[in-house]
This record gives sequence, structure tokens and C-alpha cells, in this order.
Amino acid sequence: MAAQEDAMDVEENTAEIDESLYSRQLYVMGREGQARMAASDVLIVGLNGLGVEIAKNVILAGVKSVTLHDPTPTSWLDLSAQFYLSEGELGQPRASVSAPKLAELNQYVKVTCRDDELSPEFLANFQCVVMINAPYETQLMVNDFCHANGKQYISTEVAGVFGSVFCDFGPEFVVSDTNGEAASSCIVASITQANPALVTVLDDTRHGLETGAVVQFDGLDGMEELNGRQFTITFKDAYSFEIDCDTTAMSPYKTGGYVNEIKQPSTLAFKSLRESLTDPGEITLSDFGKWDRPGLLHMAFRALDSWKAKHGGAYPTPGNMDHAGELMGELTALNEAAGDGEFKLEAEQLGTEATVKVIQQLSVGAVGVINPMCALLGGVVGQEVLKACSGKFMPLKQFFYFDATEA
Repeated sequence: MAAQEDAMDVEENTAEIDESLYSRQLYVMGREGQARMAASDVLIVGLNGLGVEIAKNVILAGVKSVTLHDPTPTSWLDLSAQFYLSEGELGQPRASVSAPKLAELNQYVKVTCRDDELSPEFLANFQCVVMINAPYETQLMVNDFCHANGKQYISTEVAGVFGSVFCDFGPEFVVSDTNGEAASSCIVASITQANPALVTVLDDTRHGLETGAVVQFDGLDGMEELNGRQFTITFKDAYSFEIDCDTTAMSPYKTGGYVNEIKQPSTLAFKSLRESLTDPGEITLSDFGKWDRPGLLHMAFRALDSWKAKHGGAYPTPGNMDHAGELMGELTALNEAAGDGEFKLEAEQLGTEATVKVIQQLSVGAVGVINPMCALLGGVVGQEVLKACSGKFMPLKQFFYFDATEA
């Protein structure tokens, strides 16, 4: 019944899409992808500089509704990056102050402000939940519910010139189009009578297919038995591939015909945050010049959360090297406590001067929320929200870390 209602919502929203407003986005997302977004309700928890960037991007993209959740009083620190807050709003809740201004960005998106407890009953109202600079204790509670109930979950944090993103779209998330590119179509040059059969296309165009792609043949002269049938291919080179078919008893191929790619939906399995903290898998690399940095930052952000939990949620004091030393101690303790099969840093990396320097840089500036970092991470997270709502394009799996220590 729920699936039927979702399908009806998509059909209704397809007819209601404002093509003049979303013309460029429709070219990328397609009408169905845009319609799915227009039927999605998004919850954004945390309206600091990063949170407002994400909210702005999601509202402009055209989801059904965005609910803002952040009763935190506006502070002087917020004014450095939250462009919808000013001195006149000091002490007022960040979400309620920002909501009216964000609502002006897109008349088709309902923007509301709520301060409900993040209970299962409240979270059940949303398709996608985004949490900004939230402690792991809260994140784990929310993510456990989302992972078990088919909700898409994204968390992100900015700490000075360091940033993190985590995505969990559930154990069975279906991506309708993994790359957004037009389906491949080539003219057939030859097909062998063999098992498996080798298909070669004209050498003026690469077929652009990968192992596992599904193709269909049409218009073949000779070996007509293949016309209209679909096969899974195995890549051989830029101009040839094998199909999972025995053609030895078929009529010989003569000439002509097309081989067309049939795009297939892909089902992805995401791990929960609780599992991913100790077993992150392959972390998306943001800088090829820092190939060993993602693992270090994964442990560093875990250590930062542990340090904050022991200090009432506060960040290390800017420039306080004693706090930096404590943070390094937290990282070392987490690393030593890692059990068999759990992720940890190699001893050689943990004790290097470079590692200590990175932790010091994280500690002394962690409380800062700066515009460039908010703009970058806001773009990344906003994009992941659109992937979650539309089912288009390959999402992040699952951690992404970025730093701009050169700055």
C-alpha cells in the first residue's frame, strides 16, 4: 500500500514540476528523479553555518518539504558563517530565525521549524535525515532507527579546516541510474560462433561498457536468434566484449545490427553508523596527495567526539596545546582498545610527527565554523541528499573526510 501511495505521489508530482524553474536540473535528474525529490520530506538537524548551506541547497533543488530542527541559541560564533543570522538575533533559536528566510528561496518547498524530541515517532515522518555537528551518542540513536526503517541518513561535521561526511541509505538502497550518462549504442561489426560469443563493434566508436552491463541486439542480419534478447557482458577491450550465450549452433552473423545498453537498477547495501565506526571499509579519498589521511581522520574525529563527551560537549579551546595533547591521548586510547577485526592505525603511523601535527591542527581550530569549509561540505551533503531522494547517481559509501591544513 505504501509503495502504491509513493508511486501515486511521483505521478502527481511529475505533472506539477515547474519546468521553467527546474529546466537545467530536469536535464540531469530526469522527470522521474525530480518527481521523486518533489515527494520527499527532509529533516535537517543543526543550523550552524554548515547546516544552513545544506538547507539552502536542498530547498533550491526542490524537495517536497524541509523541516529545520535546532533550538540552540544564536551565539557570536555563529555569525562568522551562518549568513541568515545577525547581531539582532543573538540568543534566539537558530532554526526559528533561519526558517522564514530559507522559505523565501523556493515557493514550492514547504519549510517548517520543529523542536520535537528526536523520537522514532517524529523521525518516521521523514524520508531523509541530515545531522550536523551532532555527538555520536545522538547520531547512533537516530541512525539505528533510520537504518532499520528504510530512511536515508546523512551526518556531517565541520571542525575548523577539517570536515567529515557519513552516508547510510539502508541495507537495500536501489539506484536507478548509477552514472547519469546516456546508454551506449554501437553498430555491430562481428559476432563469433562460440561459447561465450565474442562481439566486436565498429572501431570508430568505443562501446563504453563495463563487465556486468546488460545489452540488447536489434536488426542483425545473420544470427537473428539474438535479435530482441538481452545479455550480460564481460569486458574484453574498448571495441569488444563477450556475452553469456552459446552461439555455436546459431546461423552465422552476416552484417549490420545494433547493440544497445539496457540500464539496470543497482541495489546497494550500506552498513549502519554503529558498525561503520569500527569497520569503515574503504574511505572515499578526497586528496590523492594524502593517501594515508582518511584513516587518520576517521580515528581523529572519533577521538574528538570522545574528548567532547568528557567535557560537556564543548570543543577543545582554540590554541590550547594541553587540550591538543589530551586529544592525541584519546586517539591513542581508541587505537589501543580496537579489537580483532576493528579498524585501527598502524603503530608506525600513530607515532609519527606528521600524525601529531594533524591532531594538533584539528584540536586548536575544531571549534571554528568557517565559510569555505561550509560551502564545500554543504555542496557535497546537498548532493547526497538529492541522491537519497531521487535514487539517481552513485552515493558516497560511506565515509568522506576532507582537510585544508595547507590553508
